[in-house]
Amino acid sequence: MKKLFGLVLVMVLAMSFAGCGAKEENVLKVGMEIGYPPFEYFDTDGTTPIGVDVELANALAEKMGVEVELVDTAWDGIFAGLEKGDYDCIISAVTISPDRLLDYSFSDPYIQNFQCIVTLNDAAVKPADPSQMAGLKVGYQEETTSDMYITDYALNNGFEIDPYEYAKVIDVFSDLENGRLDAVICDSTVASSYLGEGTVFEQSWIQSEEAEEFGVCIKQGNDELVEKINAALAELKADGTLDEILAKYF
Repeated sequence: MKKLFGLVLVMVLAMSFAGCGAKEENVLKVGMEIGYPPFEYFDTDGTTPIGVDVELANALAEKMGVEVELVDTAWDGIFAGLEKGDYDCIISAVTISPDRLLDYSFSDPYIQNFQCIVTLNDAAVKPADPSQMAGLKVGYQEETTSDMYITDYALNNGFEIDPYEYAKVIDVFSDLENGRLDAVICDSTVASSYLGEGTVFEQSWIQSEEAEEFGVCIKQGNDELVEKINAALAELKADGTLDEILAKYF
């Protein structure tokens, strides 16, 4: 769908990225779940990764003077993979949250995000806030901030939902479209790729609290890599490259 900035998928065994615990001096290994549009997903050929985070990873590596290797990883194991050293960082729409900051380091943020509710256009119930999802079949991707948000909201406000957890957000929207769910709660940045003229989906609520922010997630103690990524990210912001990437998808 989109041309990348010369994405290089380096098929090498791990050695070591200078100062950052990677496996090859001139390779930045990036963990991501390729199945989370518009951030990372496969093009129509079914094999070429595209999306915001794919382009961001490639652009960061270019500024850093290294090549990039994408490591496609299921979301429920993505942080464990970082801990094990399977890759140097995670660029996969990772929210910078207080809980995660206890265990990981993060780059400066590169995009803001809100939680939102999506239904079908012709849904009988279109929740105007999370409290109106009580009793509905609500789908969301497991172990994401959407999962945390609706779980905490329901517990704190004493109402029950009928929760349906999914490994991939693509499957959540597929089941909503096919009538197996009443509503979806997800990132507004993700919902944007499913909304618009001619779609069967409608956004019925968006979070009004302070925005979430996405950043590059890095193993704690790897301060040199944090500094390098932040320096590259600052260049991408200053020269307009980041805005160009985001404008393609939002």
